[in-house]
Amino acid sequence: MIAFVVEPLQYQFFVHGLLAALLAGSLCGLLGVYIVLRQMSYIGHGLSHAVFGGAVVSHLLGLNVALGAGLWGFGAAVFIDRLVAKRALHADAAIGIVTTASFAVGVALMSRVRRFTQDFEALLFGNVLGVTSQDLLLLAVVAVLTLLTVTALYKQFLFSTFDESVAQVTGVPTRLMHLLFACLLALVILASMQVLGVTLIAATIVIPAATARLLTHSFSAMLTLSTLLGGLTALGGMYVSYYVDVASGASIVLCATLAFLAVLGWRGVR
Repeated sequence: MIAFVVEPLQYQFFVHGLLAALLAGSLCGLLGVYIVLRQMSYIGHGLSHAVFGGAVVSHLLGLNVALGAGLWGFGAAVFIDRLVAKRALHADAAIGIVTTASFAVGVALMSRVRRFTQDFEALLFGNVLGVTSQDLLLLAVVAVLTLLTVTALYKQFLFSTFDESVAQVTGVPTRLMHLLFACLLALVILASMQVLGVTLIAATIVIPAATARLLTHSFSAMLTLSTLLGGLTALGGMYVSYYVDVASGASIVLCATLAFLAVLGWRGVR
């Protein structure tokens, strides 16, 4: 058992991937609580697709991919917020149109140009071999920023999540909270793309939070459990990825799904 755990650690690429997966899984689990409780699971799926479109466009323009993808994701979040604020569309429709169109731009450009020096397939499905020291640094910075934001605005996020109308009456800027959260989510998705892949990252956001919801009715406990589940299933998925030789994003999602099914079965037995 010890050899099973220690053997992959002799490779630097695996250590990098393990640390990145731990940070990404924990961050996705943390933010996933707000998404699950707001019944807005589609936003994680949508913004990941929008960020991918921005990454492709940035690469073709010769810009920094991370910076361009991040700005594109923020822009998508702001545009969605404006559409909803003006009551032009419901949130789910606005998310579907803006984010799917962004993803389509990326796919269309990839199929048209066909000259990519970076492995964009890894961004779609995740690839532990592509995790670099810069990816780890970006994840660490995003993790600190996310924790500081969630801690500083804990009550505002909590209030706007459970009772938006009352929160507005009491002076909580709910629209600003939604926009800030969407931008924070886009940043986490951007930092996690290399490990999880944009097509699978939504599952790593939703599944740990849904699993934690089955275990507790306490909001603070749900935040803690979801963060732990996200990190642990990401670690387990990395070992599966190493020994079975499958994409890291897929293995992490499957481990999270197995944890969800185990908790669901346990509740059924009880």
